[in-house]
Amino acid sequence: MATSVLQGCASGAVLASKEGLSFWSGVDPTSGRVIDAHHPWHGQSLQGRVVMMPTSRGSCTGSGVLLDMALNGTAPAALIFSGAEDILTLGALIADRLFGHAIPVLRLPTQDWAALAAQPDARVTPDAVTSGALTIPLRPLPVADLALTDADRAMRDDPGPVGLAMQVILAMAAIQGARDLVDVTQVHIDGCIYASDANRIFAEKMADMGARVRVPTTMNAISVDRRNWQAHGVPPVFGDPASRLADAYTRMGARPTFTCAPYLLDTAPARDENIAWAESNAVIFANSVIGARTVKHPDFLDLLIAMTGRAPRSGVYLDDNRRPARIIRITPPAGVDDAFWPMLGYLAGQLSPDRIPLIRGVQALPASRDDLKALCGAFGTTSAAPMLHVAGHTPEAELPPLPGADTLQAGPDDLHRIWQELNQGPEHIQLVAFGSPHFSASESRALLAGLAGRQPAPDVHVIVTVGPDVLGELRRDGTIAGLEALGVRVVSDICWCSISEPVFPPETRTLITNSGKYAHYGPGLSGRQVRFGSLSDCINAVHSGHAPKALPRWLA
Repeated sequence: MATSVLQGCASGAVLASKEGLSFWSGVDPTSGRVIDAHHPWHGQSLQGRVVMMPTSRGSCTGSGVLLDMALNGTAPAALIFSGAEDILTLGALIADRLFGHAIPVLRLPTQDWAALAAQPDARVTPDAVTSGALTIPLRPLPVADLALTDADRAMRDDPGPVGLAMQVILAMAAIQGARDLVDVTQVHIDGCIYASDANRIFAEKMADMGARVRVPTTMNAISVDRRNWQAHGVPPVFGDPASRLADAYTRMGARPTFTCAPYLLDTAPARDENIAWAESNAVIFANSVIGARTVKHPDFLDLLIAMTGRAPRSGVYLDDNRRPARIIRITPPAGVDDAFWPMLGYLAGQLSPDRIPLIRGVQALPASRDDLKALCGAFGTTSAAPMLHVAGHTPEAELPPLPGADTLQAGPDDLHRIWQELNQGPEHIQLVAFGSPHFSASESRALLAGLAGRQPAPDVHVIVTVGPDVLGELRRDGTIAGLEALGVRVVSDICWCSISEPVFPPETRTLITNSGKYAHYGPGLSGRQVRFGSLSDCINAVHSGHAPKALPRWLA
């Protein structure tokens, strides 16, 4: 039955797509326009529209972008999904509860969704959504009795920020269909990226209210090098609020780890450990490669869970929900290089945008932890699923598929299409970008070895982003000194999804990266054209100033 997840009244022109959208890096919150160059809505405005898609995808930061749009007056009039959706729903919930901006959120059965998507406009009330002669009755979200502990009730009834946190957690538990809450051992905060001023407003509001984390909490990459942004020439109009945002979370007790790859920290969780991470690539890596358990928590909810140590027991916290619902049989070409793994993740996300897949056919291929990191990062750009299984490489790949799981075939033609999709720019490049997600110590050492003591070509910038812990390790073993001697700039705290000018070289027209994630997001985030290639391709571009002219040999 059609459900009013968040009730309200709205009307507007319908904008519908069968392809989900990441609001972070996909939508400009100041104008409401879609900036994802790979999405069918590219260039269109969401402002005041009744926005329809099966579910969202991509970054957990989408909740912050939606809140910023609400505060700017550029938000959609309503959001209508055909499946479960948490990220934008949480943003709408926070916009209503804390700031008084109501955005109705509906969930329609597939047939009703398709019927409404074909209409030019729609009107939403708490009881129905209508368009012309079409009327779809709505029921309120069913609320099951949650099995709360005495400690849960005490937090719920707290008159301060803990009470607010628990009340939002309970609302999300109802939206997710959870029956109880689960203890988590650690939290990773994604909302410390200065995606918009809404992130800062929320964090400072909570810190000023006296909010404090009560479980170990790490922090995602931020939007400036916290200690050096003035020296980098970042204007105070951006550097100050970005720093204040980071400071708000540290005031609340979060550890300033400033990395989008928390699985590289010494606090990385163990298999079957219940955690609460935000940041899409981190969530997917934790579930898929480590075998820990976390749903893809939206920004803002990550802090609220850290304040209580409790999360809704839903999604992939539950055994059955970790089973694959789609099998992808891939026939890999012979002689693949490291570019294969992010391309495979990107393709798997396209083929399984709304369910957990199991990839078969690559058991015989070697895959390092860095390869799997690249695969998970790229998968998160094209799929809403919180994990994937890869036969022969991930710990739960032997889980039996769900009843009714279907099978898709994929092969070299699909990988050829992905290569073309991620290589839209000209051959001449001015920037080589490494570290999305943050480069590991082993990737940084491989880059230094591959450069073979040679300086970049004239007018070619080379930038690597790493987390502070990896930076310290690389300083101790001399890798940083070696890279800097060759003209490579190593930047800490920020990553490519939050980098901005002048740290991003303003004169860049085209860049090349070995990250499938940044190859997807880069055009919208930077306004530049992007090329994609293997580590070797990128190193060759460092020395030649040109991206490869042809397909890799294993695809040609």
